[in-house]
Formats: sequence, C-alpha cells, structure tokens
Amino acid sequence: MATTLALITCLYFASLYIHLSCSSLARLPIGIHPLDEKYYDAELIKCKDGLKSFTRDRLNDNFCDCADGTDEPGTSACPAGRFYCRNTGSTPTFLFSSRVNDRICDCCDGSDEYGGTVICPNTCIMGGNILYQSTNYDSTASNLDSRIPRKTKSGIKMEDSAHKLGGLKALVYVQVFLVIVVVAFLLSRWRKTRRRNSR
Repeated sequence: MATTLALITCLYFASLYIHLSCSSLARLPIGIHPLDEKYYDAELIKCKDGLKSFTRDRLNDNFCDCADGTDEPGTSACPAGRFYCRNTGSTPTFLFSSRVNDRICDCCDGSDEYGGTVICPNTCIMGGNILYQSTNYDSTASNLDSRIPRKTKSGIKMEDSAHKLGGLKALVYVQVFLVIVVVAFLLSRWRKTRRRNSR
C-alpha cells in the first residue's frame, strides 16, 4: 500500500513538472519566434513598422491589420507575413505566410498545417529535414587551421541549439513518464497475482 501511494505521488509530481516545463511553449501563439514572446505579451501590440497597433485578441485572427504582417504570424492573411517553424529536433526556419495551411507540409514538424485539412507527420527527429540530413555528417577537418571564425555548414546557431535542447528535454520527460506508468502497471499486476497465489 505504501509503495503504491509513493508511486502515485511520484507520477503526480513528474506530470506536474512536465506540464510546467512545457507551459511556456504552449502559451506562445502559433508562428511566433520564442525570442518575440515578450513583444507579443502586451495587451496592446505595435506593428513592427510602427504605423499601427492592435490588441492581443486580434493576433492571428485571419485579418491583416499591419502591412508588415506583425499581427498575423500564424495565418496567411498578410502577404508580407512570416511564419516560424519550430522544427523541434531539426533546424528551425521561417516561411512566407502564404505557405501556412496550403495543404503542403513545409515544416518538418507539421506546424504550418494546423488547420486540420492535412495531417503532417512529425519527421524532424527522424531526420526528415533534408538540409539537416545532408550536412550533419560533413567533415570539418579542413576548417581546423582557420583562424577566422566561419559559419557552420549547417547554419546552426547557439539559439537554435538551445531551442532544440528544450524540445528534446520535453520528449525525454514524456518518455520517462511513460516508463513510470508502465512500471507502475506491471508492479500492480504482479502484486495482484502474488496475493491470489498466496490465498
């Protein structure tokens, strides 16, 4: 009885930790770069060109209020808009907003097709990003003597690596949670069969 209670308590705190660690990503509106989160947190948001402002409830409402597309990062309403693909497990990218909900999976995580008409599999972790797949195994031996810092062949920056690490952490937490659930289930079945056999 005491081990079951301890196991349930452990599961509760593990799920609470996973929920809290992923909550910052969940409240970020779709199509917005994580570094722009503070910009979009205000109740009254200015267009990036500085000409207009709009309220938070008009964000991603499928009507272009700003000429530069600031208010529609997650829809195709503004021709100048840009959509941010998180691509957790691969390289994050920006798309033109005209590619959002166009029934073609442009982001390897499928986040650009959230409308429900197309189901895009998440191929980021499986190596679905062709650029990541082709440049990941290139040799860097020719760059060892260089004294001038160069951009890496894959274009990965420190911010992108930190973003990938956060996504992979969430994935590990989910896997640990599932292992705990399976172990708890097997332990409870074992205890039930042991009680039956002892009677």
